[in-house]
Amino acid sequence: MTLFPQAGTRVAKLTALGIGVAFMATACGGSSTPTASETASEAAAGIACPAPEGTGGAAASQAPAPASVPPSGTTTDKPLKIGSLLPTTGSLAFLGPPEIAGVNLGVDEVNKAGGVLGKPIHVIHRDSGDTKTDIATQSTSALLGQGVSAIIGAASSGVSKTVINQITGAGVIQFSPANTSPDFTTWDDKGLYWRTAPSDVLQGKVLGNYMATCGAQTVGLIVLNDAYGTGLAKNIKSAFESAGGKVVAEELFNEGDTQFSSQVDKVIAAKPDAIALITFDQAKSIVPLMTGKGVKPTQLFMVDGNTSDYSKDFKAGTLKGAQGTIPGTFAKEDFKKKLLAIDPALKDYSYAGESYDAVNLISLASEAAKSTKGVDIAAKLKEVSEGGEKCTSYAGCVTLLRDGKDIDYDGQSGPVTFSDAGDPTEAYIGIYEYQDDNTYKAVKEEFGKL
Repeated sequence: MTLFPQAGTRVAKLTALGIGVAFMATACGGSSTPTASETASEAAAGIACPAPEGTGGAAASQAPAPASVPPSGTTTDKPLKIGSLLPTTGSLAFLGPPEIAGVNLGVDEVNKAGGVLGKPIHVIHRDSGDTKTDIATQSTSALLGQGVSAIIGAASSGVSKTVINQITGAGVIQFSPANTSPDFTTWDDKGLYWRTAPSDVLQGKVLGNYMATCGAQTVGLIVLNDAYGTGLAKNIKSAFESAGGKVVAEELFNEGDTQFSSQVDKVIAAKPDAIALITFDQAKSIVPLMTGKGVKPTQLFMVDGNTSDYSKDFKAGTLKGAQGTIPGTFAKEDFKKKLLAIDPALKDYSYAGESYDAVNLISLASEAAKSTKGVDIAAKLKEVSEGGEKCTSYAGCVTLLRDGKDIDYDGQSGPVTFSDAGDPTEAYIGIYEYQDDNTYKAVKEEFGKL
């Protein structure tokens, strides 16, 4: 159907996903497989990750805004209205503030540049909750009822699965800044699902290989049993085993569980060199159980669902030396300052760049389409992400568009080039290390192509 120009490619797209990643060199030493008599801390003797190589971000540096932005040659009677479906409650609530701040900063800058098609854009925020509740469905119904053209969210892949058909079935764009489940790559979404976060094929490959470079030869996994957790675990396991390692334990738990002693005991009994925690805020319960039984923090590897500020949750030193991965490049200092002006209470910046970029890309595609209809905007999203003149801000990009030029937007999350599936085809994964106060700092970035 011409109404959904990409529907045909979406149904049959990417049945096999090839990936090329620029990884670090070979493993820097390692431990032999631990014997049954070794303790958990003794098994970690060979863990020694590569020294940090600096924390400079790879996000595009924004060019100075043009002195003036030319008026749009087309005006709209219906201003662009964007909804957000981001977590303010539930197990991913810590991701809500940076994502919401990124959306609000994007909206503010778009409107300071004159808006879209001659009108200011509007944003309506709603809570996504998590998969234990029906908040996302209720919020989605409310947003659709208010006539939004696009919804930014959800953060959780599991939550997005509960509303994606509702959103795309209404002819509205769903644009997630944080969904990483590979399942969305082949979803029959009528060309209306997009994301600025890369598939966990990339994060899993980076983390699996990184644990090997740290000298781990055996790994244990504690995994949230949902689309996010099991998908990420699969790719971590594949990469680690391809690097010559062995997964010696893999224990699942369900959303809503509050007791994790069984999973922790089984993983520790396998005496792995390293332990990957693929959880959301359940890490607040799991980490003390691990360290209380002799697991060193340097054995712990975390992921975007739980790499967070634990300074108020654990005593000093609990996580010192633990590491985590978050898709996206490091937030630059000037971008952090802008976000803090929006929300002075921010402590985490996870997915703020991806959320900001989502606003800019939707707005630029609306300008390119000369329409505020979701299906028309979706038809232009890939076009504004590739092949034209590089630009890094809404004001700079929309000036080029209105001058009749093709654009290639690169943003705060790094380079943004979409596949027909609505996925980023290239991205960075940031690697972070925990300090004595249980906050984390940037260590290095890995770039990969999908």
